[in-house]
Amino acid sequence: MDVAEVLTLAIDGLAPLHRPIMVLALRGWFDVAQVATDALDHMMSDRVAPIVGSIEADPFFDFTVERPTTEHDDDGNRRTRWPENDLRILRRADPATNHDLIVLSGVEPHLRYATFAECLITVATTFAVEVVVTVGAGADAVPHTRPPLVVGSTTNDGLARALGLARPQYQGITGLVGVLQERLDRAGVPAVSLRVGVPHYLGNAKHPQSSIALLRHLEHVLGLPTGHAGLAEEAMRWRSLHDEAVAEDQQATAYVHMLEREYDRKAEASLPSGDDLAAELERFLREQHPPDDPDA
Repeated sequence: MDVAEVLTLAIDGLAPLHRPIMVLALRGWFDVAQVATDALDHMMSDRVAPIVGSIEADPFFDFTVERPTTEHDDDGNRRTRWPENDLRILRRADPATNHDLIVLSGVEPHLRYATFAECLITVATTFAVEVVVTVGAGADAVPHTRPPLVVGSTTNDGLARALGLARPQYQGITGLVGVLQERLDRAGVPAVSLRVGVPHYLGNAKHPQSSIALLRHLEHVLGLPTGHAGLAEEAMRWRSLHDEAVAEDQQATAYVHMLEREYDRKAEASLPSGDDLAAELERFLREQHPPDDPDA
């Protein structure tokens, strides 16, 4: 299957993007409790985010697993909603900000990973994306009573040095994000993977605090506002629900206390969160893409 058959780009008349960065999250194996997609959905809420590209659903999904839904529109007409993988742009609100964003908050495909990844690489090369940032969430042995930890990795040596990231060490079964990272590396497109740990004992319950942690790190790395403060009230509500559930079980309470001790021991190994991360990323990107005008 050819990329042109499944990828639609709406670029006619589109004003050039300013040094774009692509940020993506896909609901599925790499997004426990939809933490990552919720984070990007929140970042785009209440902002103008026009669609510049879409990946057709039909070739990529087993619809007995990811079922479409039916609904009625404002005129009362019945319609079917399929899994959506739309790429949207967020223009920089402040001219002093260095980057526009191309954002995908979508659904991980079940089939044809290679073709789906090539669609995203085509978008990255078409818009001259400077770096791709994937965000995800995984179940982890961490307590809900502590700030969620975000870890990052990259295969790019320059980015690893600039942002203090590790090279990926995981070996084993993977999802679309793992395939995409490998394809981006081969295509010469710098990429960073950010993952937040979600308390595994909460099952698939919502955990807005993990979404906030991802948005905070995106804000530090990209130097762009993400609106994470808007999730604070929801995070407090869910924290209360989690506290109540754990308090009802003595074994669960003891387990959380053990996780708290382990968390405190490992906290220093998390991704740096200083405000200088954005400056370090800028320095790296400037080295990769020096401006034609030295005064630019």
